[in-house]
Amino acid sequence: MIRFVIRRLLYAIIVLWLVSTLVFVFLHVSPVPVERVIGGPRATTDTLNQIRRNLGLDQPVIVQYGQFLGRLLHANLGESYINGEPVTTLIGDRLPTTLWLVFGAGILWFVGGVVTGVLSATRARSLWDRVVTVFVLVGLSTPPFVMALVLLFLFATKLSEAGVYFFEAGPPLQMHFWRRMILPWIALAFLMVAAYTRLTRGAMLDVLGEDYVRTARAKGLSRRRVVYKHGLRAALTPVVTQFGIDLGALIGSTIVTEKVFGLQGVGQLVYQSIALGDTPVIIGVTLMVTFFVIMANLLVDIGYSFLDPRVRLS
Repeated sequence: MIRFVIRRLLYAIIVLWLVSTLVFVFLHVSPVPVERVIGGPRATTDTLNQIRRNLGLDQPVIVQYGQFLGRLLHANLGESYINGEPVTTLIGDRLPTTLWLVFGAGILWFVGGVVTGVLSATRARSLWDRVVTVFVLVGLSTPPFVMALVLLFLFATKLSEAGVYFFEAGPPLQMHFWRRMILPWIALAFLMVAAYTRLTRGAMLDVLGEDYVRTARAKGLSRRRVVYKHGLRAALTPVVTQFGIDLGALIGSTIVTEKVFGLQGVGQLVYQSIALGDTPVIIGVTLMVTFFVIMANLLVDIGYSFLDPRVRLS
């Protein structure tokens, strides 16, 4: 088990290094020079050259690359071109909001998708299965921003502050927190619940047709035990895989949901940085999302070893 985890950690480090290298290359092939973004369109040549010297851009590329990796090892993502604040500070201020949004929605779509998928698979071709099929089609056809706008239209007049839903600092278990986060959670999770319902249903139907499941039934085991102990455990493998990927990737792709509900998270930060051409912030968020995706996949690999002990030998 320890060798399995160490091997996956080494793979994660290699992937993070490759992404960091690609980010460095992107920084140096950007169509808009860094000094021009900082200095503005009216900056003189002397000013632009001074900015390049201050940023170390006048040094050889290999030296800049070494300094770039050195800063990353010390969790230094540089400073914003717009306000001069450290990128880690800007991300750290916005990250809690996005984490609450993603993890809250993640719980909703994982639990909801698995429950409805299992019930649909165990009641194949029933009325419930047909209702779930319609729900999946509607869910997969509805973009998150449409669901967000529909929820705002339906519930804005019934919630406090005339439908203004924004994240406020304070204890996360206070009532105002739940009032402001429940609609963003539902809007973000609706599409994912449909996808996970379809994924779980397909996996469960495949597993319930396996020989060992039929053998368990022939031994006289209860239907509940066969489904949930023997079937669900094996069917969760692809579901857990997708959950880890989606959870990590959504950290940096909640722009629309945060924009609609006025949540000041990482998505809003990326949107503002792209509009202003603030490259260090964009790169910082990219590396942060990469880190979360890698860690999510690492946790998924470790979870595999508990769901299926054969994975430890791979």
